[in-house]
Amino acid sequence: MKVGRLPKTELKRIAQIKLKDLNTTNLDAAMRIVEGTARNMGVEIAE
Repeated sequence: MKVGRLPKTELKRIAQIKLKDLNTTNLDAAMRIVEGTARNMGVEIAE
C-alpha cells in the first residue's frame, strides 16, 4: 500500500539533514538508505 510520494529532490534534502546520523559520509549512500526506509514505510519515490 502506498501512503505518499516523495520527489528525488526532497529525498536528497532529507539525506543531507540525516547524514550526520547515518553510518556513512557519502551523500549517495545516504540517499539510498533514506530511500529504502521510505519505501518500507509505503512511500513512493518519484523520479
